[in-house]
Amino acid sequence: MIPLKDNLPTRYPPVVTLLLIGLNTYAFLKLFLLGAYAGQRYLLYYGLIPCSLTGSCQVLGRAFSPDATLVSSMFVHAGFFHFAGNMLYLWIFGNNVEDAMGKVRFPIFYLACGLAAAGGQILLDPTSRIPMVGASGAISGVLGAYLLLFPYARVLTLIPLGLLFPVVEIRAVFVLGFWIVVQVLNGLLTFNHEGGGVAWFAHIGGFAAGLLLVGLFKRRSVPWGWRRYGRA
Repeated sequence: MIPLKDNLPTRYPPVVTLLLIGLNTYAFLKLFLLGAYAGQRYLLYYGLIPCSLTGSCQVLGRAFSPDATLVSSMFVHAGFFHFAGNMLYLWIFGNNVEDAMGKVRFPIFYLACGLAAAGGQILLDPTSRIPMVGASGAISGVLGAYLLLFPYARVLTLIPLGLLFPVVEIRAVFVLGFWIVVQVLNGLLTFNHEGGGVAWFAHIGGFAAGLLLVGLFKRRSVPWGWRRYGRA
């Protein structure tokens, strides 16, 4: 399922969400313009390498200290579809979560979820030398928050079915529920497998952080989703 838009308007302009998208876009365009060889070095410099952070290896020529790459890695993407998919999810779900938290709390929440996502992946693979890059972990936290705040919102969703691509409205609880089930299943299927790919446990860790932290960051005046929409 590929979400396209939701049906919830925002009360205030999503300034922080747009700023985050802008920062990610700048980092991606810089990578794109560097070319293949320099681009690989760019990912190495700004990506998070777990073994470097845990001290089980040393990586020379880094742009930042291992601790700083916890943040820089959230804004670097390895390819167009990686970047575009993350920005689509951030735009659809981030603007409403920002609305519920405000322009000060939301970026703190976003970064906290990104750090939790990195921690989840590092905990399971502390000796990995593969750079972790992408906003997926932080955005996963946004999805977790959205699930609790707006579970009954309707999300216009593209469903690939072979040669057919129907577009239907589905409740957010089903879209995001399906999404996290896919992450968990893929995480279990690829656990302990060597090589690059998707950091499934970073997604799971970020999503769990979003579920746990949303109550601390949302405005008190914003009700929980099940109270706002009842059981309809």
